[in-house]
Amino acid sequence: MPELPALLLSIYFRFLLVTVVTMPPSSLSQTSVLSSVRMAAILDDSSVCGRGERLALALARENINSVMEGPARARVEVDIFELQKDSQYETTDTMCQILPKGVVSVIGPASSPASGSIVSHICGEKEIPHVKIGPEETPRLPYLRFASVTLYPSNEDLSLAIGAILRSFSYPSASLVCAKAECLLRLEELIRGFLISRETLSIRMLDDNLDPTPLLKEIRDDKIATIIIDANASISYLILKKASELGMTSAFYKYILTTMDFPLLWLDDIVDEQSNIVGFSMFNTTHPFYLEFIRSLNLSWREGCDINPYPGPALSSALLFDAVHVVVSAVQELNRSQEIGVKPLSCTSPQIWQHGTSLMNYLRMVEYDGLTGRVEFNSKGQRTNYSLHIQEKHRGGHKEIGIWYSNNTLLMNSTSLDINVSETLANKSLIITTILENPYVMRKVNYQEFEGNEQYEGFCVDMLRELADSLKFTFRIKLVDDGLYGAPEPNGSWTGMVGELINRKADLAVAAFTITSEREKVIDFSKPFMTLGISILYRVHIVSHTHRIYAMASVWIFTYINKLKNNRDRIQKHNSRYQTYQRMWNYMYSKQPSVFVKSTEEGIARVLNSKYAFLLESTMNEYHRSLKCNLTQIGGLLDTKGYGIGMPFGSPFRDEISLAVLQLQENNRLEILKRRWWEGGQCPKEEDHRAKGLGMENIGGIFVVLICGLIIAVFVAVMEFVWSTRRSAETDEVSVCQEMLTEFRNAVSCKKSSRLRRRRPLSSSLALRHPTRITLGAPRPLRLVREMRLSNGKLYSGGGPSDMGPGPQRLLEDPLVANMPLPRGCTHVRICQECRRIQSLRTTSCTRIPPSSAPLPRLAPPPPHSSSNTDSEGGGGLSPCRIGHSPLAKGCTLPPPQSSNNTDLMGEQK
Repeated sequence: MPELPALLLSIYFRFLLVTVVTMPPSSLSQTSVLSSVRMAAILDDSSVCGRGERLALALARENINSVMEGPARARVEVDIFELQKDSQYETTDTMCQILPKGVVSVIGPASSPASGSIVSHICGEKEIPHVKIGPEETPRLPYLRFASVTLYPSNEDLSLAIGAILRSFSYPSASLVCAKAECLLRLEELIRGFLISRETLSIRMLDDNLDPTPLLKEIRDDKIATIIIDANASISYLILKKASELGMTSAFYKYILTTMDFPLLWLDDIVDEQSNIVGFSMFNTTHPFYLEFIRSLNLSWREGCDINPYPGPALSSALLFDAVHVVVSAVQELNRSQEIGVKPLSCTSPQIWQHGTSLMNYLRMVEYDGLTGRVEFNSKGQRTNYSLHIQEKHRGGHKEIGIWYSNNTLLMNSTSLDINVSETLANKSLIITTILENPYVMRKVNYQEFEGNEQYEGFCVDMLRELADSLKFTFRIKLVDDGLYGAPEPNGSWTGMVGELINRKADLAVAAFTITSEREKVIDFSKPFMTLGISILYRVHIVSHTHRIYAMASVWIFTYINKLKNNRDRIQKHNSRYQTYQRMWNYMYSKQPSVFVKSTEEGIARVLNSKYAFLLESTMNEYHRSLKCNLTQIGGLLDTKGYGIGMPFGSPFRDEISLAVLQLQENNRLEILKRRWWEGGQCPKEEDHRAKGLGMENIGGIFVVLICGLIIAVFVAVMEFVWSTRRSAETDEVSVCQEMLTEFRNAVSCKKSSRLRRRRPLSSSLALRHPTRITLGAPRPLRLVREMRLSNGKLYSGGGPSDMGPGPQRLLEDPLVANMPLPRGCTHVRICQECRRIQSLRTTSCTRIPPSSAPLPRLAPPPPHSSSNTDSEGGGGLSPCRIGHSPLAKGCTLPPPQSSNNTDLMGEQK
């Protein structure tokens, strides 16, 4: 578009030359009193069976003229000028035809923004009020000295209304489809809002051929569910028609149309019960003239047209009706304050209408309730204090779901996203994609005799029937085409059930469908209906009863460790710095032949036919163990996950299905269904699904080692007992058998060993309670010490002084040393067994031998040895009397004590 001043200047001079010849000179100064209110309406729809704009002007004129009051009431006249095409020349020519008519205002055009801009500038130069009934021009022209007023919502208000709807629906991303490049300026506020919020808004332009197929496929591949269409009613219909052919008008897509002729769209061949198409309407259905307006319009169409071109009145016709009333109201208010008149104007004359500015001021102050709602204007001539009705299209009509007010307030009633459960899925038919997997979905044995859903059975089929009964919907089971659950491809697409949900080929995916973070990015899941984890399935080893139980491999194993106790034990032998599961993966990935399988059945077969441990879901593990008794689960669960019902991203059924699944869990219905399909196997129910306990054939080596050790221990104990008792018997001069019998009897009766408390035999039945020191000069009543170990550690014989050596002899001859009491319990002197026996008899009534204060004489040499009078130790000489446990021998008397003080053998006073 050229620069605006140059454009207007060229228009002005061109039409100056055209009209200077045709316009009479007297018209330049002619002024007449207002006897009629004449206005001009520019229409860009010339067809008789059009939008009903001509009928709206006629109805408005008749309605106003019928209620005019006053003696000099002015009649309303509306001159209609048709605009054949949206061009500068034709628009300027039409305006030069309007100016000589002496009009008080120009209305229109409705759907030609460029022509409307030219009309506004010419009216501004002549100071004739211009009432716009179409969208704002883009780019928006600078504020003029003499601005027009517009009944059509501003671009800013339209952007705010769309943004409010998006926020109320909580749409994270959207795609904008533009029929013209001007939509970027028209919806500038909407785009700015997305930039500020950092949400995703993709913009796509229609090509010159107006074929929306490529861009719709791009939107579908991008997983975008919200689509904004900025186009007129006819182009919007073409886009929706193509979207319906591509399967993009289901409940998973939401469309927002910017056209204000949304009620005129006939979409019965496109929409269904699940469609979600939202648009705007400005009609005030409570207006008193609304029904009459529709009735007259339908009557006009029936008389002049074969069929009704539209299902209802167009917005432009209602805006024309309101525009005529607004202009008449402003003229009446101005006429009350001053007498006004009109005069013909010319494109060649610089004259203006002197009352135009006053009328424009009164137009901005008009307050009117029309067919399009409340009509008020701000200082810029833009409409304010009005409302837009938000409607949702349904088969056979539309439903109002909310109202947006021009102060950016949105009141939403309800939409298909938040209707209750019974209304959302009631009487709807859903396509269910699934995959054959026992016991979730299976074909019946005689499935050829059935049709449709009756061919299938299993846990998921029963659960699906429970959900259908609860939510009142019907379904059709469809097996997935490629027989896969779903995995991403290198090009970004998905296979299996995930791919069918993304491509909207199915509404729900009901199977043993694991909820993963990768799948959650492209589709939605319900709440998990079953919680499980990865487990290990292994074959039970049939142990053969071999006779080689005493083999060395069995003897040295003291604690049996199961080879498949857990996943760590299986890979502990591989030295690696990675974590346990990383080492598992590296081992499996590098194993040849490959350990990976394509299906559960293949994995079960490998477990049964080879040494193969299969990682699979715990529920599948439990089911196959109930069918094959030689299978077992090793260890516990490696992780925790859940099965969920998959659905396309942004599905409106997610919350309803999740609630229904939770209700089935609370009612214990899912547990009942699981027991029905899991407990019908041939194997008895296991109390513990982990590896079974060890049997005798596994731990026999432990008992062999234990018995062998016990035999060795008993043998060693017997040998030690025999050796000890034999040595003691030799020392005590008793028989070995008697000593063994005595020691065994003491051990059984929990007594001390007899070797520690054995006494020597005495000659009298009376025992000495406290042994006294015997005078060396007296006859020896007792058998003295034969051996004595001194502090130097040497051992001396008990013969005589000559035999004892100089050291002991000096010790005995020294009276100081002899009379010096030795400390009791001294560890430097070893007392013989004879003294120990005497000291142990302290409690007896035997008469004590008093100590002597005289020096100790030398001991007499012992008599010669006799074989019959030797002690048990084989030495010590002949004793004058033998002290035993029997009464005192004849001729063996003890001397009376020398003192009443008791002394011990070493002379220590007690």
